[in-house]
Amino acid sequence: MGANVHFLNRVDWFLKQILNPYFCNMKTFEDRLSSENSFFLLAGPCAIEGEEMALRIAEHMVKITDQLGIPYIFKGSVKKANRSRIDSITGIGDEKALEILQKVGHEFGVPTVTDIHEVSDAAKAAAYVDVIQITAFLVRQTDLVVAAAETGKYVNLKKGQFMSPESMQHAVRNVTDSSNDNVWITDRGTMFGYQDMVVDFRGIPVMKSFAPTILDVTHSLQQPNQASGVTGGRPEMIETMARAGVAAGVDGLFMETHFDTVQAKSDGANMLPLELMEGLLTRLHRLHQTVSSLSFG
Repeated sequence: MGANVHFLNRVDWFLKQILNPYFCNMKTFEDRLSSENSFFLLAGPCAIEGEEMALRIAEHMVKITDQLGIPYIFKGSVKKANRSRIDSITGIGDEKALEILQKVGHEFGVPTVTDIHEVSDAAKAAAYVDVIQITAFLVRQTDLVVAAAETGKYVNLKKGQFMSPESMQHAVRNVTDSSNDNVWITDRGTMFGYQDMVVDFRGIPVMKSFAPTILDVTHSLQQPNQASGVTGGRPEMIETMARAGVAAGVDGLFMETHFDTVQAKSDGANMLPLELMEGLLTRLHRLHQTVSSLSFG
C-alpha cells in the first residue's frame, strides 16, 4: 500500500512539472549543460530584498552568461534564518520572496534556487523554484534533506564547515535513497580557527566521485564570528578563489553579487560587485577552456 501511494505521488509530481511553465527552464539548463564546454553558475544576491533589485541583477547576469555560453541559475535566499544578532535583516516574507524568484524564472527563462530551513519549507519552495538548497549548517539534518529530495527537484547540498569531503557521500545517499538522483554538492569552505575559512582543494575530486561539485566562491571567503555580530569577508580574493576552483575541475561555481554591496541587506562584505562580474566570468571561461583541453594522468 505504501509503495503504491509513493508511486502515485511521484506520478502526480511529474504531471504537475510537465504542466508547469517553469519546468522548461530546468530542461533548457540541462540541454545547455550537456552541450556547452563550460562550468555552470549559480549567482545572484545573498537575499531577495525586493522585486526591482532581483530583476535588475538577473537581467545583467543572463546577458553575460548568454554571451559566454555559461549555463546559469539565479540564486536568492528567501529567508536568512541563521543571523548572529536578532536585529539583523532576515527577509521580506517567504511568500513574497518566492513569488519574486518565480517571476525571475518566468521573465528570463532561467532556473532559480533558494535554500530551506525546515521540513515544511520543502514543498512550499518546490512550487516556485527549480533547485532546493540545503544550507551548510543543516546538511546533517536527515529529515530536511529527505523532504527536499522527495519534492523531485534538484537538491544542492552545501558541505558543512565542520564536515570532511568524504562524509558528504552520506548526505548524497540520503537524496538518492529518496528516489532522486538530481543532487549536487557545494563546498563553501571549512572553519580555520574561530574567524576564518579555508578551502581544501583535495576535497574537490573526492566529492566529485559522489555528485557534481560546485565551489561557493564568496562564502568560502567569509570571516564569521566577528565581535560585532556581523560577518566579514575577503572579496578581493574572489578571483583567486574562483580561478583555483576552475583549475581544480569543479563542475560549477556559486557566487553572490549585488549592484551596491555597501547597502546590501546581507553578506555585503564578501559579495562581488555586479559591475565586475562580466570581466571575471570572461576570464574564468577562458581558463576553463584551457584546463579542459589539457590531459592529465
